[in-house]
Amino acid sequence: MKIFSGNSNPELVSKICKYLGIPAGKIHLHQFPSGEQYCQFKENIRGKDIYLVQSLSNPVNDNLMQLLIMADAARRASADRITAVIPYFGYARQDRKDKSRVPISAKLIMNILESSGFDRIVTMDLHSPQVGGFTDLPFDHLTIKPALIEVIKPEHIDVIVAPDIGAVKRAEEIATLLKKDLAIISKKRNNERDVEVKHFIGDVKNKRVLIIDDLTESVGTLIEAAQTCVEHDAGVVDVAVTHGCFNASIAYPRLNKAFMDNVINKFFVSNTVNFTFVSDRLETSNRLEIVDVSSVFAKAILNINKNESVSELFSV
Repeated sequence: MKIFSGNSNPELVSKICKYLGIPAGKIHLHQFPSGEQYCQFKENIRGKDIYLVQSLSNPVNDNLMQLLIMADAARRASADRITAVIPYFGYARQDRKDKSRVPISAKLIMNILESSGFDRIVTMDLHSPQVGGFTDLPFDHLTIKPALIEVIKPEHIDVIVAPDIGAVKRAEEIATLLKKDLAIISKKRNNERDVEVKHFIGDVKNKRVLIIDDLTESVGTLIEAAQTCVEHDAGVVDVAVTHGCFNASIAYPRLNKAFMDNVINKFFVSNTVNFTFVSDRLETSNRLEIVDVSSVFAKAILNINKNESVSELFSV
């Protein structure tokens, strides 16, 4: 078994390898001035079980192209099996044709991954789980739940909140596992960055609540949801997301204000996406807690390598 990292999230790969007790594979990655990607494996991978780890986060197209080139190089180097480990699967929100003359980009990305030589795909908390059905390759859809529950259990959460209708199933699963009440917020999206809350279902008065979602870029939906909980007399409001695809110029100021106004108490986010909080943009970074999911990926990789069940690992 060999694990190689793309440029998107080497810190996560380092933790995965540390958990497994193996060194990260040696690979040379380079981008030419023209923007073209290049890679060379710096060790023998003939007949090996290869895992290429790359999140499709910003810059998503560069990261995607780098992953494809890594796969081609591995295939030409006679690797036995090549698995794409994609902690954050970009383009997953473009999963259907909801307007005239638009693409189904998630399906296109799956086609590209399949044709590039991958034998298997592993990812976590897809925005639209049905994307896993867009390929005939073996597909493992991991979840943050084991790692998140371990972190939030000491927090004594009373109510799990879904910030929109799309997050209800995810929030309901967490609420069931923790044996907590569920609240639901219905929203109207005015544009890509602004949302408007329309309805609130549930009781959060004087309770500590946790808002659950899969990803955020501008944190607009989550802050609106937190403000709605405060307006319904919630005692303490925490937020948890799997993928923190933060837009620095928008998300950081909003988070700063939400923290300083005590609209949000704590913000839990996993390390599927590698982000850096700059002190002059997020002065309140002590209110943000990283949920390390490296052990989840490490256990999945180990079981895949041993041809054992992956799904059984993550029953909480």
